[in-house]
Amino acid sequence: HLAIPYHKIKDDLLTAQQAHEIMHHKTGVVIPVYFPKGIDRAQGETLLRDTTAQYCTQVHNPANICLSVDGAIHGEEEVTKLAQEFGVSTCIRPTNRGKFSGAQQGVTHLLNNPDLAFIALVDQDGDHFANELLNFIRTALHINLDRTLILGNRISRHRPMGFARGDLEELADRVLLDALTYHAAQTDHPLRLEYANTLDEFPDFHSGYKVFSRASAQDIFLSEPELATCSETCYYRHACEAVMIVKCLTQQGYLGVVNRRTFNEQPITTFGLYNRQQLIADKIIWPCKHLKIPAHFVKQWLDNHIPRLLLGTLVPEGKKELAGIRKIVMEAFDTENEEGLTPLFV
Repeated sequence: HLAIPYHKIKDDLLTAQQAHEIMHHKTGVVIPVYFPKGIDRAQGETLLRDTTAQYCTQVHNPANICLSVDGAIHGEEEVTKLAQEFGVSTCIRPTNRGKFSGAQQGVTHLLNNPDLAFIALVDQDGDHFANELLNFIRTALHINLDRTLILGNRISRHRPMGFARGDLEELADRVLLDALTYHAAQTDHPLRLEYANTLDEFPDFHSGYKVFSRASAQDIFLSEPELATCSETCYYRHACEAVMIVKCLTQQGYLGVVNRRTFNEQPITTFGLYNRQQLIADKIIWPCKHLKIPAHFVKQWLDNHIPRLLLGTLVPEGKKELAGIRKIVMEAFDTENEEGLTPLFV
């Protein structure tokens, strides 16, 4: 159990006030910062300032909030000003590597504080609301185990991210659940999802709003990188959310899910700056390679899930995009890209 001073009431439900004290005094927050070329930098700075200000209302010591810049030219100036204004801490990586790298240096910095029992990871774009952090902490305390990851489940993927991205993340989430289930069976360690699938078929694995217990943060961010024959871009940038999930659950961690709000449309995003097919393919390739999934299983999972996506009804763009992702994944596993037939009737 976590070595923190809290007490449960008789019906085993932690009160909001008790959880608030733990959030306020024993929770750190990492905000990875990255302003690439091609986005409205002034708007990005406004959103980052708003995000920082909101989390300062939830965490007693602003030094327990770390703005972690992934590449000095991509945000050092902005976070320096915010540190002076709010008293938050900063980490500056000289060169850009990817979100996992930014998260890693920020979490590593906060783990130097032995008083922190939980560390939250939130995006800079204002879409991870600070007032909902309390629900994450209450859920973690309810599970009450050393190795816990609390995932912020978006009630809708499509409304904040758009039709295409919502469907593409669903594909990556479904395959990741398949891969984790296969690995659990192979290793004789059942997948612990009793706190994760109350309403939905599969967790929102690629949500960026996460809270880690201290032990899980150490498992994930202090371990050596495991590229699994993939590129650094795949590991640190494209598959970063999957890396966190896999490293936690393969260490017998518990996954909890809390529904969270989002904006109806993301105010700013870097999604359109990437090769979208490679991005989604990498979200599938890394966990399947790391977990040693046979190629014919990966192929079948893609064939199981692609037909159910509404994106495939967008002809020819949607079908072409899904076929492109499938092709990249199959090539990564040195397997012929023989597409199966889609169902004849619905």
